[in-house]
Amino acid sequence: MATANLFLSAHQCKQLRRLAKGLAFCSPWIAGFVAFGIVPIVLSFYYSFTSYSVLQSPRWVGLQNYSQLVTEDRLFWLSLGNTLYYVVYSNLIGGLLALTLAMLLNMKVRGLAIYRTIYYVPVIVPVVASSIIWLQLFNPQYGVLTFILKSVGIPPIPWLTDPAWSKPSLILMSLWSIGNAVIIFLAGLQDVPQEMLEAAELDGASSLEKIRFITIPMISPVIFFNLVIGLIGGFQVFSQAYIMTRGGPADSTLFYVLYLYNNAFQFLKMGYASGMAWILFILILGTSLLVFRSSSRWVYYAGG
Repeated sequence: MATANLFLSAHQCKQLRRLAKGLAFCSPWIAGFVAFGIVPIVLSFYYSFTSYSVLQSPRWVGLQNYSQLVTEDRLFWLSLGNTLYYVVYSNLIGGLLALTLAMLLNMKVRGLAIYRTIYYVPVIVPVVASSIIWLQLFNPQYGVLTFILKSVGIPPIPWLTDPAWSKPSLILMSLWSIGNAVIIFLAGLQDVPQEMLEAAELDGASSLEKIRFITIPMISPVIFFNLVIGLIGGFQVFSQAYIMTRGGPADSTLFYVLYLYNNAFQFLKMGYASGMAWILFILILGTSLLVFRSSSRWVYYAGG
C-alpha cells in the first residue's frame, strides 16, 4: 500500500512538472490574452455604468448611458438602422452571389485553380487599400464605373454623395471580397454525393430540382456557417465607411461601430461608447442564438 502511494505521489509530481512546463511555454500568450482581452472586457463593462472621458476619473452614473442611448439618442437608432440594412442586404446578395459562383466553379471547368485564386485575391487585400481603390472606381467624374455607365448611355451615378446610393455602394463594394465564402461553398459542393445527383437525373429531375432538393440540403451546414460569420462581420462594419464617407452623406453611412468610434475617440465619451459596445455584443449574441435555434429546421447533417 505504501509502495502504491509512493508511486502515485511520484506520478502526480511528474504530471505537475509537465503542467508547469506547459504553462511556462504558454505564459506569454496567457499574459497577453489577460492583459489585452480579459482586462479590457471587464473594464469596459464597468465603464459602461460611468461617465468617463479619459481625462478625468470615471464617475458612476448607473444605467444612465443605456437609458440615454435608447430614449434620447437619435443617432443611436439611425446608426443601428443603417447597420441592419447593411447586414441584411450584404449577406443576402453576397451569399447568393457566392453560392452561384461556387456552383459555376464546381462544373469541372478548365483552369479551376486559377479562378479560385482570382476570386480569393481580393480577400487578402488590406481594407484600406481596397477602400482607396473603390474610391477611385466610384469617382463620379473619372471613375471606371462612371466610364462604363457613360459608354452604355447611362448618366453618372452619385455613388457616395447621394444618401440614396451610399449604402448600396458600400454593399456593392462588399461583393468584391466574397472569395472566402466562394471557396467554402465550393468545398461543400464537392462533398455532395454524385450518386445522389445521378439518381435524381435518372428519375427525370431538372437542374433546378437537383439544386433545390439535393444540393442545397446537403450544403446547408456550409450555408449556416457562412450566414453566422456574415452576420457577425456585418454588424461590425467600420473601416470602409470610416475611410470612404466618414458616415456621410447626411449620416446615411453612419454605421453602429463608426458611431461608437466617434463617441469614444472624437467626443471622448468612453463610458457612453462602452455602453454601445455591450449593446452591440447583446445584439450579435441574440442574432446568433436565433440563427442557431432556427438551424434545427433547415440545416441537414449527414448521418445525424
